[in-house]
Amino acid sequence: MSNFSILIEDPPYSSQASLSALHFVKAALAAGHTITRLFFYQGGVLNASALVVPPQDEINLPAAWQSLISEHGIDAVVCVSSALKYGVVSQAETDRYELVGSSLLPGFVISGLGQLVDAMIGADRHLCFKG
Repeated sequence: MSNFSILIEDPPYSSQASLSALHFVKAALAAGHTITRLFFYQGGVLNASALVVPPQDEINLPAAWQSLISEHGIDAVVCVSSALKYGVVSQAETDRYELVGSSLLPGFVISGLGQLVDAMIGADRHLCFKG
């Protein structure tokens, strides 16, 4: 079995990248593979936003990611510089920058690009999902 690191670079609804990544991760786990880390970068950080509200007839991708992460105990890292740029902030960042509130979904953590490099080194395969 393989061990994958996954990079998601696109926002939830701007392309098929996020949904394709979600389907891939589910299929890989079902086949017995492991996921070293999910890393959300650039616009992909919006997949970790608690403020995304899609129409009722569309899948709620951030909620779907959150559920998958929780169910399988997957390490899900959101790039700190991208997160700040897109307004996806944890309570710690909210306090640090004196913002009005946090928007990071539970289960995701904010960290730096070193976490991506570490995941790539520790994985058998690295996949990037970008539209």
